[in-house]
Amino acid sequence: MSTVKRLISGSAASWVRIAVTMVTQLALVPVYLSHWSVELYGVWIAIQALVNILTTLDRGFLDYLEYEFLKIGTNNRKETGDYLWSGLLVILIAGIIEMLVITAFSLSPILISFLNEGKSESQELWTQAGYVLVMQCISWFFCYNITGLFFRALSAFGYFPRLSWWNVAVSTVASVAPVLAVINGASLLTAGIWATMGMIIITVPQYFDIYKLLKKECIPNTKGRLKIGMQNYIKSLALSGRYFLENFRQQGVRLILAPLSGAAGLASFATMRTGANVALQGLTTITNPLMPELMRFLNQKAQQKTEAAFGTVWLVLVGGLAPAVVLLQAIAPPLFTIWTKGQIDFNPLLFASLSLGVLVYALAQPAIAVVVGNNLLKSQMIVSIASSLTVLCSLLILVPLLNMLGAGIGLLIAEIIAAAGFRKYAKKWLEQNSLYWPSEPAKIASISVWVSASGMLLMIYLPAIKYVVLILTVVTLFWNVRRYWKNMPRIAKDKVASISARLFFLKKLKLAVH
Repeated sequence: MSTVKRLISGSAASWVRIAVTMVTQLALVPVYLSHWSVELYGVWIAIQALVNILTTLDRGFLDYLEYEFLKIGTNNRKETGDYLWSGLLVILIAGIIEMLVITAFSLSPILISFLNEGKSESQELWTQAGYVLVMQCISWFFCYNITGLFFRALSAFGYFPRLSWWNVAVSTVASVAPVLAVINGASLLTAGIWATMGMIIITVPQYFDIYKLLKKECIPNTKGRLKIGMQNYIKSLALSGRYFLENFRQQGVRLILAPLSGAAGLASFATMRTGANVALQGLTTITNPLMPELMRFLNQKAQQKTEAAFGTVWLVLVGGLAPAVVLLQAIAPPLFTIWTKGQIDFNPLLFASLSLGVLVYALAQPAIAVVVGNNLLKSQMIVSIASSLTVLCSLLILVPLLNMLGAGIGLLIAEIIAAAGFRKYAKKWLEQNSLYWPSEPAKIASISVWVSASGMLLMIYLPAIKYVVLILTVVTLFWNVRRYWKNMPRIAKDKVASISARLFFLKKLKLAVH
């Protein structure tokens, strides 16, 4: 399969996954709020956040191995086998230890006090919450950790698109199963059981497919060596630390908001953040399939191809994300009220700050790809520590003063700091490797972020002329798209044209910007 076809298939799978996530997220909020109280929904959200935090070490280890598999490539299957089976051995050992710790945490009073719901009448609820947390972690181990390791090993052999489609199936079941349970009057515990069983059932055939691909590629079973596995695990701890801090910025915010504002406040913030999460996940549908190709271009020191990869990401920001968040800011208030059944108030400033955080993150994606893809762990840690401390201080200072808006402002400031840090270290690495940072395209892309921010704020503070501001902002953004296109390198235009020729809905965009 050619590079373009792999990129298209991988992106298509990711887009389908984000479409499923978007539809289920948009559908599940009114479903949950129709059958559960806001507080109970907040508990469900808190459990998901805890799972994300508690599995950080696993994700760091798996992603570290992914970059090692990409470096090894397809020419040394024995080394791939050594890393694969040694990694599996470590995952099994770590999984047992993690499950013991999580079980103890779930059954202790810490869970209740941590989430600020220690009322006597809530004891049954928190017993259920503990069981659900354990089940979610078990399903994560079997359906994400183990399959994720094989996924990363096989991606180096060109199977990223195929395995991405499996992830679509798993994500669909994980989203739909608990919703179906809730519709049928399920309690928190029953919804957790449905989610866990559904994910395990869909993962079983995935294991058979993975086994088939391992045999096809002749990746040897070297039985694994604990020494190799532990060496890689120790090396990955810096990356895991960065992920922990990154998660603190994303999911950990929910855990801090829970004791500060209770489960109801957490549900309000998480619901308001849904649009930003959907946009963020949509961005990864471009960056994830592009990562193996970008790493190859960087290793080859191919400046033009590297710029083409950067340009593809920024084009998504300039031509897609920026206009979309501005339009959504204008039409969101009435839709949000209908969507949440009127149980959660819409906060336009919070919504705008969360949306702008996504745009800043998108702007930083090429720099993040350089730093992360080359395993520059020290640089990642410095950036993550700085941004996480910003979030923590902002939450403790601003949330008591501004409530949920304080959390949104803190996250936006942290994203700006992280973007500046990643850009600094990416430029330094590029210069050290006879490459350079494409300053002009980056500058034009940043203008779209500033225009979007200005337009959103004007719509909030000048509601009488909101739609006039909307039209002027969108026109300015599309003027910037045209300007960006003219400054893109020819190889980047050719790549976009090649993809556009295969995706009908992009043909019109191509004609518009010429």
